Order: sequence, then C-alpha cells, then structure tokens
Amino acid sequence: MSNVGTGAVYDRGYRPYEGERGLRGASTYALYKASIRRALGIRRSWRQKFAPFVLLAIVTIPAVVNVGIGYVTRDRGIDRFEIITYREYVGVSSALLLFVALVAPDVMCPDRRQRVLPLMFARPLTGIDYVVAKVGAITSILFAFSFLPQVVLFVGNMLVSDSAAHYFTGHLDVLWKVPVAVFLLAIYYAVIGVAIASMTDRRIVAGAAVIGLFLVTSISSAAIVGDFRPGHGSAAGVINVLAIPLYLRDLVFLRHVDPDTPLTGVAHAGWLALGTYLAVLLLGIGVLLQRYRWVER
Repeated sequence: MSNVGTGAVYDRGYRPYEGERGLRGASTYALYKASIRRALGIRRSWRQKFAPFVLLAIVTIPAVVNVGIGYVTRDRGIDRFEIITYREYVGVSSALLLFVALVAPDVMCPDRRQRVLPLMFARPLTGIDYVVAKVGAITSILFAFSFLPQVVLFVGNMLVSDSAAHYFTGHLDVLWKVPVAVFLLAIYYAVIGVAIASMTDRRIVAGAAVIGLFLVTSISSAAIVGDFRPGHGSAAGVINVLAIPLYLRDLVFLRHVDPDTPLTGVAHAGWLALGTYLAVLLLGIGVLLQRYRWVER
C-alpha cells in the first residue's frame, strides 16, 4: 500500500496595477520617507528607536530646566535668570553629532552591502535623486531634533514671563534666526555624515570615521591655535570641522564671529568661516554625486 502525499494549490494570479503612477519625484519622496522611517526606527524593534529619542530628550533638558527656573523665580521680584540663550542652544544641538554617526551609516551602508542600488536605479530614479533623498532625510531629522527644543524654550519662556504677548513681540528676531542657524547646522552635519557613510558598506567603520573626523580636526585646531585671548586668535580655527557651523550661527545672531572663539581678531573672520563652510559642503556633495553617478545604475 503506497502513501500518497498531500499538497495545496494556490491560485494567486496576476492583475494589472491600476493605481496612480509617479515619476522621479514620487520615487525620490518614497525613498526620503523610507530613510526617515529607518533612521527613527519606525516599524523596527525598540532598540532602533532608543538612541534617536534618547538624544532628543537629552538636548531638550536645558530648555526644560531653563523654563523651570523661570517659573520658580517669576514671583520673587528678581531679574530673569537664564541658563542658556537661543544662540547658545544651537551649540547644544551639536551633541546630535552622535546621532549622525549612528544613523547616517544605518541609512546608507545597507544599500551597498545588500546590493539593492541596481534595483533602485532600475526605476525612474537617478543618483542625484538618491543623494537628495538621503541627505534630505537626515537633514530633516536633525532640523526637527534641533528645532523642537528651541520651541519648548520659546513657548516656555512666553508662559512664565510677565506678559506672553510682550515676550513674543520682543523676541520676533528669534523666529527667523533660530530656524536659519539650525538649518545651517543640520544640512552641514547631514552632508558630512552621509558622504562618509557612502564610502563603505560597514556601519561600524562609517560611524567611527564620522566621529574620528570631528575629533581629529578639533584636536588639531586646538593644538595649532593654542591659548587665545580676545583679539588674538588664528585662522587655524576653521580646521575644526565641528565648530564651523557655530561660526555661522554667530553670524546669524550677532552679525560677527563671537570674540570668545579661536577666530577672534582674524581679518574677515566671517567670510573665512562662510567660505570654509561652503567648501566642506560642496566637497561632501561632490563625493556623494561621484559615488552615485550613472555607473551605479
């Protein structure tokens, strides 16, 4: 007596796609959204969500503390005490460099390691579109994570001030200075992080390279500049890649470079900082466009 095996027959069939068909813009936007979801750990395990939101909580702490002090001291008849200003808070956002070192490799490296780039570029998507989507995703997250604490600080200061309307009208310049300074910092770190991550398919190597670049340039700049005092700085301050967007922050808020920085006393320090910023930005974009040019398709 023979045993006859049993099986199942599935009639899946095929049917034409009748939905809306997008072109390059739709593909770029889809990749942009997918990159944001991956960076924030959306639809992934809690481990992937942990680092981004812990860093967001950390950079929000100064705003909460500042508002709390303002609330406690508002009825004591003393001058308002602030532990941090809006300009200084942009510097706190540089702590998100760690976020860039963690997320940029996670967004870029798997595409090369898993060899999905030919599949992506088989669609109406070019290397430029790919770069725009990836850099745009990291920039958007960095901007949001740097801007939200500023919103907490501004709204909190309004609520604990003697007059919310008076505080608002007295700080209208903050409404444009903060977004501009934060955007300059966000796109700068995003381009550098994504450019470095594009050079390898190993996330650990890319993350270490990002941190190493900022540490080495910071140490080198400090060694060359040495001890400085107001009016006696050095142009070598621009070697510090980490500090360059903070020089531009000063230009936005103060219209000149802060005298307490290594560029103090340097002729045309503002133009020097701006030129270095643009050079680094263009170099990073050039590296990305070279890595994802036509040959990648």
